[in-house]
Amino acid sequence: MKQKLIDYLKKRETIVALISLVLFGVLLGVDLATKAWAESTNVRQSTFFLGIVRFYFTKNTGMAFSWFDDNEAAMTVVTIFTVVLIVALVALFFTVFKRNTPARITLAVIEAGAIGNLIDRLALGYVRDMVDVSPLGFGVCNFADFFITFGGVVLLVIIAFIGKDALFPLTKKWREEAKAEEERKEALKAAADHTEGVSSAQDAETPVAANETRSSSPEERSSEPKHDE
Repeated sequence: MKQKLIDYLKKRETIVALISLVLFGVLLGVDLATKAWAESTNVRQSTFFLGIVRFYFTKNTGMAFSWFDDNEAAMTVVTIFTVVLIVALVALFFTVFKRNTPARITLAVIEAGAIGNLIDRLALGYVRDMVDVSPLGFGVCNFADFFITFGGVVLLVIIAFIGKDALFPLTKKWREEAKAEEERKEALKAAADHTEGVSSAQDAETPVAANETRSSSPEERSSEPKHDE
């Protein structure tokens, strides 16, 4: 039964990893394709759809949403930070969130955005932006920025509220599972401490027994009274 459970979990982790990989590839493709389209057409719409968004191609040499545009130092800092972020997210995917399906899928979304913009920075020296949401108080951005922002918010929600491992589990079931898991860990710790204590006591008794055996020297044994047969 235990082996079947282990096999199931491994199979589930593999399936989730494959789904995450496919999602990552699709989103990265969408980001790069829209960037290529915007640059090739040099799209510059004059009116905003619903008064909030339009397609307007720009070359961003700053941060997301065109913040710190034309700032080489900001570009360098963002590039370094992006590389560190990507490595950290991959590590989280295979360790902390190894069995957290929502978190792993969300990490794939963030990775797609981060790598999409990193490709632009390394290959072109700038990021291709085309979605102008300046009426909302932001600048011009791209789909990669949306992936990173959306994924980051969702990941925070998951860490805080979703699942038994959340900081503040939302449902009663998750809270009960978290409590049961904590009790299981405490029981395992208590059992380990007990085993270690018994082992230490046995180790302490062994030298005493050995000393008692060695204390019976040949002279002492020869001085023992002999009984006539």
